[in-house]
Amino acid sequence: MLEATAFWVVEPGVGALRPEPLREPADGEVLVRTLRTGVSRGTEATVFAGRVPASQHERMRAPFQEGRFPGPVKYGYLNVGVVEQGPPELTGRTVFTLFPHQSAFVVPAAAVVPVPEGLPAARAVLAGALETAVNILWDAAPLVGDRIAVIGGGMIGCCVARLAHGIPGAEVVLVDVDPARREVAERLGVAFALPAYAPHERDLVIHTSGSEAGLRLALETVVSEGEVIEASWFGDRPVALLLGEDFHSRRLTIRSSQVGAVPPRLRDRRSTADRLALALDLLRDPAFDALLTGESSWRDLPGVLERLAAGPGPELCHSIDWRDA
Repeated sequence: MLEATAFWVVEPGVGALRPEPLREPADGEVLVRTLRTGVSRGTEATVFAGRVPASQHERMRAPFQEGRFPGPVKYGYLNVGVVEQGPPELTGRTVFTLFPHQSAFVVPAAAVVPVPEGLPAARAVLAGALETAVNILWDAAPLVGDRIAVIGGGMIGCCVARLAHGIPGAEVVLVDVDPARREVAERLGVAFALPAYAPHERDLVIHTSGSEAGLRLALETVVSEGEVIEASWFGDRPVALLLGEDFHSRRLTIRSSQVGAVPPRLRDRRSTADRLALALDLLRDPAFDALLTGESSWRDLPGVLERLAAGPGPELCHSIDWRDA
């Protein structure tokens, strides 16, 4: 039996690399050797810190998660690798899989999505984040010429901003507390503002910062009778809003967006597989390289997660190199 190496959250705040037995693939399965994984910082930091609410333990399971929250748990969903064994049409292909951080694995062939020719593996790890951004915009349904604010310049917010940039006539501004995000916004082709200078009267505001202050700002900057799309995940952190001010008089709406399901109006004609394939196709855009801000060896993964979970920082997508595992 072959053996792989996998990253586990042993207990909140503690990660470790562990050997994993690896069986031969059966008919209809593939053996994938990992090239790169990406750290979905917001969600994985919450998992690493053991802050997944008990009520969400089942809902927050990753497709190929092992173990249970708060730990030990093997978690993650940004994996790009090469099919080494499987059906002839997949063998040798670079594929994206919603699989945790592991050097090699066996899954059903239907669980892998071929990466388009010419798309670098390093950029392809963003597929899960871009899929989330696609779902957010499906929920938000922006119109031609809309004035759009994206509050929160993390990996998801930046993906949303770049996609919204392609809407004809749209005016898109990325709002973040970190002045260094201005350079990222420029590379994405959108405007930038610090919270104190965020423009008001936005037709649509999408909130991705995961902060109480960010959601309050979203309500302040949307037009009267406007809608705020809440795409953050707060884990077990409480959020206080000043709904006694003008929330009612301005008839504002807060609507959640969550990637677990395709929006109802599209559910009869778009599957989650369609959504992921679309995200990979959209990643042909080299502007998304602006989100690749760090890289480490798989050997350093426990320390990387500990550092990324410790608090806010400048990184967007930190990728893990498994090529020599």
